[in-house]
Parts: sequence; structure tokens; C-alpha cells
Amino acid sequence: MTDDLLERLREVPGAAPVLDALEDVPGVWVVGGAVRDTLLGMDPRDLDLVVEGDAAEAARRLGEEPLVHERFGTATANGQVNVAAARRERYERPGALPDVELGAPIDEDLARRDFSVNAIAVRLADGELRSVPGGLEDLAARRLRVLHDGSFLDDPTRLLRLIRYACRLRFQIEEATRGLAFDAVAGGAVGTVTPARMGAELRLLMREPQPGGACGLEAFGLGPALLPAFALDPDLVQRAQRLTPRDGREDLVALAALVIDASGPALAARLDDFELPARERDTVVAAATRTRALAPVLGGTEEPSAIWTLLHRETPETAALAGALGAPDAARLWLEDLRHRTLEISGDDLVAAGLAGPAVGRALEAATAAMLDGRADGREAQLAAALAARDEEPPPDSRHCH
Repeated sequence: MTDDLLERLREVPGAAPVLDALEDVPGVWVVGGAVRDTLLGMDPRDLDLVVEGDAAEAARRLGEEPLVHERFGTATANGQVNVAAARRERYERPGALPDVELGAPIDEDLARRDFSVNAIAVRLADGELRSVPGGLEDLAARRLRVLHDGSFLDDPTRLLRLIRYACRLRFQIEEATRGLAFDAVAGGAVGTVTPARMGAELRLLMREPQPGGACGLEAFGLGPALLPAFALDPDLVQRAQRLTPRDGREDLVALAALVIDASGPALAARLDDFELPARERDTVVAAATRTRALAPVLGGTEEPSAIWTLLHRETPETAALAGALGAPDAARLWLEDLRHRTLEISGDDLVAAGLAGPAVGRALEAATAAMLDGRADGREAQLAAALAARDEEPPPDSRHCH
């Protein structure tokens, strides 16, 4: 079984040369998710290595000089392969980063981990399989269990990881673990850890299948603890994600759907606390705060030009969420068709015809509306429509909904 396990681990993209380079280094183990997923017959997402010794020295076997993090005894080789020294951890206070003691045997390293199904390792030299007590049994039973009663208090980010693994693996949460999670949330554990760390885990959770992850946030009371005006409508999340195009972000749409009644400033401030990149923050805030007003107007609109007027300045995420709120046909028409149509004329054509300044933009918008409504099928017709609008007032846009 273990020989087969090592062979299957070699099939992880990029794993074979890493395992080859380290196979004669004593005390190197593949740990955690890669072993778990391989035993489940799934494709692992990454490869984590633990060495009972010097992580930096082992990482140097993999190529260029590794990036070494001495405090945690870890080294990153080639920008992507993580090698950690086996260690013990102690939490000085709830939510703090752990104090690390290097030089531990693999069994103690496994015992510090989050869930028993992640505390499984296979030794590279001979394929020996090792786990915490009950780890393999929990894996066979498809069950998530923490390793000690203070696990969620030591590291409250494990609360989000509990939901994330339950969603991805479709595992049941052990009854005692479920109770410890409820107690940790009720006791304010979330407030003991930095928002940036919780935000990083929340972002990962939103990339898992939805609305399962969002339902987990609600079930454990984590949603209101993390997000302003948190409110879950599972059907809304599903509808919005189904409408999200490939160039949109389903995870950001789902997050916006959970805070659709939040105020813009409060939501932006919270997402800044989570250290969301500025573009992602702005995408979520726009989708969450604009769609309540946009959806009913969009739902009463049938003409392609009117749909264009409402949505051409919006992100795909805002359009998808507005469609999910009650205008699916208009949103789908925009996302799948209208926004991809282009004029056969350009601003240069209009400048050559004598237009300048804002009049060029108004003329292009008029030509676009005529094209979308089927009134200007070719270059000459579009140019005529543009020039006919040279003296008109600018058309209203979706921002007049507010």
C-alpha cells in the first residue's frame, strides 16, 4: 500500500524531481493534504514536506538557495516547494502565533496539526506510513476531528479550515469537534486573532463549493462575527454563481451575496482589515452595494441598448448578482452576448468627421445603442447614428439608480 502511495505521490505535478532529490535524505516525510488526498484517491493540490533535521539543508537539494524562515524552521525552494523542520508548538495565548521548538520527532510534529486526517505522513526513504492515533480511522470514516480540546482557541483560523475541509472533502464533522467549534465562536475566539489571518482563510473558504461554505459560516455563527450585515440566501448565492462568466470571480460574487445589505464604507473597511487586494475589495463592495437598486431597473428592461446603458460600466460580478436578484434574462443577455459586440467605427472616425471632446463619447454611445437595437448594422449606418447624436444630451447610466 505504501509503495503504491509513494508512486501516486510522484504523479503530483512537479513532485517527481523533488522526491528524487530527497529520497536519500534521512527523515524526510510527505505530510498532510497530499497524503490525505492520495489515500482518498483524489488529486493532491500541493506537496508539503517535513524533515526530522535541517529544513534549509534539505531544501538546498532542490536547486537554488531557498528562502529560509528561521522562526518557524521552514524553507521554500524554487519559489514553490515547502520544506519544514519537524517541530513542537506552544501557544502563549489564544490566537497568537505559536512559539516553535525545532528538533521534534515526526510523531510530535503530527500531533500539533489541526485535524487528524491532516496528521498523516509517509516517509520518503521506505514508504512507512505514520499518523496520529485514530487518524487513518477518521480518514476511512470521512470524519473531521481536532486533536485536542483547545485547538480552536489556540488557532481560531482552524474554524474556517474546518468548514473548508468539510466542503471540499464532503466529510462529516465529529460531534465533539462540532461542539468545541460552537464554544470557541460563542466565547469570542475570532476576536483573538488578527483580521488579516482570518481574511486569508475566508478567501480560501469562498473558493470552495458554494453555498456549502457560506452555510458553514452561518451554522457556526462565524458569518456575523466576520462580516458586516451578514445574511445568507443560499439560492441567491447559487443563482449568482451560475450567472458569473469565466472572466468573473465566483468567489467574489458569493462573498458579495453574503453582505448585500452592508454599507459601502463599513464593508470596505472590513475587507481592508482582511487585507483583500484593492481590486477584489472594490469588486465585492460594488457588487454588494449597487445591486439592490440596479436589479429592479434591470428587471424591467428589455431593449438591448437599455441593458447596455445600465451595465456597461459595471463589473461582471455586479451584473451577475443583479441578475440573480431578479433579472436573470437581462443579465445573461449582457454577459453572454451584448458586452462582446463591437462597433465598426472608432473615435478616430468621429474626430475625422469634426467631433471633439465629450461629443465623441456621446456619439459612440449612440452608435452602440443603435447597433445593439438592430438599427445600425454596418459601418456607414453606425457612423450616421453617431453623427446624428452629436448635439444630444448624454444618455443616463446605471449610476442614476441611486
